[in-house]
Amino acid sequence: MTTVSPERISAVMALQPVAQSFAELEDRVRKGLPKAALQASVTHVARTPDEKRGLLFRIVPEATFKRRRDRLSPDESEKTERLARVFATALYVWDDEVDARDFLNTPHPLLEGRRPLDVAMTELGARRVEELLAKLFYGLPA
Repeated sequence: MTTVSPERISAVMALQPVAQSFAELEDRVRKGLPKAALQASVTHVARTPDEKRGLLFRIVPEATFKRRRDRLSPDESEKTERLARVFATALYVWDDEVDARDFLNTPHPLLEGRRPLDVAMTELGARRVEELLAKLFYGLPA
């Protein structure tokens, strides 16, 4: 599957201006994304206010999030970009935000019965979810 574009990933994070290349997106992640990028990503992925709150504070602890002025740390920014990338990939495959959100929040047998969202909390897990999405997109056996 073609890699989801940096423009699509930027759109999930509501970044302005939109990143035009992976190099630009990487630079912004390294320097620290705005807190709003995490909030926008979480809004796309979570279904309820409680899920949004839980996911946000899973990526950045509540006290830390409240202390942050404008920017996330590079580590928090990487987690935010990963969340946005996985959602953008699911959206590309399902072509519907509700279906993409449901996929990420529903346990999947090919992920040991875990939710793709939970698996994607690590980089290797995100790769597994992206690989599963590619197989679904192309109709390949899993």
